[in-house]
Amino acid sequence: MEVALLGFLFMVFLFARYFVIDHDTPADKDRHRFAEGIALAQLHRYEEALVYFNEAVKKYPKSSLAFAYRGKCHLRNENAYSALFDLTYALSLDNTIPDSYLDKGIALYQLNQFGEAFKEFDKAVWYFRGQQPDAIRWRALARMQLDQYTQAQKDLIRAIELGDENSAYLLKQPPFSNVIYS
Repeated sequence: MEVALLGFLFMVFLFARYFVIDHDTPADKDRHRFAEGIALAQLHRYEEALVYFNEAVKKYPKSSLAFAYRGKCHLRNENAYSALFDLTYALSLDNTIPDSYLDKGIALYQLNQFGEAFKEFDKAVWYFRGQQPDAIRWRALARMQLDQYTQAQKDLIRAIELGDENSAYLLKQPPFSNVIYS
């Protein structure tokens, strides 16, 4: 009888503990905390978002999301070196943010470091589970720079299947002009 009572009390304890504990990840908490700055970035107001995330980085120096969005703002303002620094630091804090891999790859691509960019795009595709056409298209562009045209063509076709119109345009350009895919 005592064992049954202890078992019942233990189950009540586990049930109560489950609902008391906060289940949000640090990235989820940061998304709520930085909603204003994220909205600015999504509205393409990168100068204002950069000011916002500069302050956020000072206030929360261990926030991977703040560094990731500041890096995204630097990238959109054509400051690839600062973007690369922020995105590398963001990934050192939290390596599960797929947009950071994509943006870091774009920064490396702009700096003509195509081999490293390809690795970052490959990680982005993996973290997006192959469902993000931008990451696949950028990986194809890096592959083209590395003379991997067959794999680049397959990536572009996959991006088209996911609805990416830019990949369709690229596939109609040399060296793929003999490919008919609509």
